[in-house]
Amino acid sequence: MDMMEIYSLLRSLWVVWFMALFLGIVAWALWPANRRRFEDHGQIPLRDDR
Repeated sequence: MDMMEIYSLLRSLWVVWFMALFLGIVAWALWPANRRRFEDHGQIPLRDDR
């Protein structure tokens, strides 16, 4: 293998890794068990804490 083949392989693996990471984060954020916590966090800027 020359350097260009190795570079191409690593570049492809990074794309796969980042796609899997992105899909994992999206799945975690949309998981029904996390809904209540995210709704609570989304209301923080609207609270009147005077």
